[in-house]
Amino acid sequence: MKATRKNFLKTSAVLTAGALVHHPLLQAAVNKIQQQPEALAYTLPKLGYAYNALEPYIDAKTMEIHYTKHHQAYVTKLNEAIATDNSLKGHKLDHLIAHINQVPEPLRAAIRNHGGGHWNHSFFWELLKTKTNPSQKVTDAISKDFGSMDEFKKQFEKAAMGQFGSGWAWLIKANGKLQITATPNQDNPLMDIALIKGKPVIALDVWEHAYYLKYQNKRADYVAAFWNVLDWNKVESLLFS
Repeated sequence: MKATRKNFLKTSAVLTAGALVHHPLLQAAVNKIQQQPEALAYTLPKLGYAYNALEPYIDAKTMEIHYTKHHQAYVTKLNEAIATDNSLKGHKLDHLIAHINQVPEPLRAAIRNHGGGHWNHSFFWELLKTKTNPSQKVTDAISKDFGSMDEFKKQFEKAAMGQFGSGWAWLIKANGKLQITATPNQDNPLMDIALIKGKPVIALDVWEHAYYLKYQNKRADYVAAFWNVLDWNKVESLLFS
């Protein structure tokens, strides 16, 4: 029986498709696609300014190493940890670090350290900009809880200097009040394990890699220089949002 024109075309299409699939070049392309890893859960955010944008207070070399090496390492290791447990995939980072105690025990330390490192640095980069000043609105809000802007800076610097070893100093909002706190390593006030919890408003990285190339062991000089690169406009948006 002769095939109808419709059946002939259908059969030809199937045979052609089969031949293409088994074509060496096309098959190689298919194999390459199939071998590609899943999209990374987390990526290094754009810095938003040049490495030398904060000089002379934070030098270009420190910014480059801090961003491309240290921060990238946290992102890489966080993704490696996430990839081993399907229950951790698809969550926003805020959710993961806010519920550290709910992370499976074998991965809890990795998510705490590397997830915290990724979140903290991403937040920190957004706080940095030269030549900004606090508005009267910000000054009044800070003075309400600390007496004055100078007193706030004094207490914040004390927290930064008092953090033994590596860690962070924070200004947070908690129960309608501004507070200063410090956390070790890559912990932050969003975590359910934090001694003092709240919404971060200002953060200062006091790990040695954040300042040692320029300031060596003079952490106090680095902490004092921070006020020259703090973006007070960003602080205002965080304070009143």
